[in-house]
Amino acid sequence: MDFFKEKGYAITILCELLNISRSGYYKYKKRIKPEKEKQDELICSLINEYHSSFDGILGYRRMAMFINRLNHKSFSQRYIHRLMKYLGISARIRKKKVNRRRIKPEYTKENILSRDFTAKLPNEKWLTDVTEFSIPGDNRKLYLSPIMDLYDNSILEYELSFKNNNSLVFKMFDRAIEKYPNAKPIFHSDRGFQYTNNSFKNKINKAGMTQSMSRVGKCIDNGPMEGFFGILKAEMFYGKAFKSLEDLKEEIIKYIKFYNEERFQKRLGCMAPLEYRNHTPKSA
Repeated sequence: MDFFKEKGYAITILCELLNISRSGYYKYKKRIKPEKEKQDELICSLINEYHSSFDGILGYRRMAMFINRLNHKSFSQRYIHRLMKYLGISARIRKKKVNRRRIKPEYTKENILSRDFTAKLPNEKWLTDVTEFSIPGDNRKLYLSPIMDLYDNSILEYELSFKNNNSLVFKMFDRAIEKYPNAKPIFHSDRGFQYTNNSFKNKINKAGMTQSMSRVGKCIDNGPMEGFFGILKAEMFYGKAFKSLEDLKEEIIKYIKFYNEERFQKRLGCMAPLEYRNHTPKSA
């Protein structure tokens, strides 16, 4: 109403149009806002800011985490959820994964990890898998192969390629060994062809690692890795338009840096993976 007043409209006419009394209008103008209303307005502005800054990836649980961590507050998830609902803000929805066709393996290993996704120290347990991306207007596909450390959910190494072949996984693995030459983790994957050929078996043996594989058709055996792919695609891929796969590749690189360094996780005491990692003694 103040906007129209500034434009030269008479208060009497505006009150008549809005079916309110002049005394009611002036009473509202002079009232002192309750502290709760001021707080709601402040948090709503933060929700709008973070929703925009983080490109719509924050659901109410993560939004509460970011607001509390960045502003030294302790608001409940229920309160943040109510304000997000009032603002009409929600995170983008994750799409269902499509299973890939599998090739007969040269050898397999038992599921030694056995869904024990806890680790007391860095480089105790590593997970890996391959996921693919495609965009309209390009008949190619982009493949991502990362290694996750179960200690802090960090992505230790990764490789991006337009070909889903042994080189995709081998390059990633070799860089991880170069970065952590003394690491002897349980190395867990599914039964994809890159992990079940004799060349990769030799790499595992040379590194002194223990290889573990998910059971056939049991994606939950590699749950945290599958979860990372779901988060990655929900937060930076689904619902977005990319000019080319090359542009998408650059965005994936940026996202993994964000994930490792800035994306808070409740399990990690509301810290980002590398921040959590740096709070512990140096890994192998």
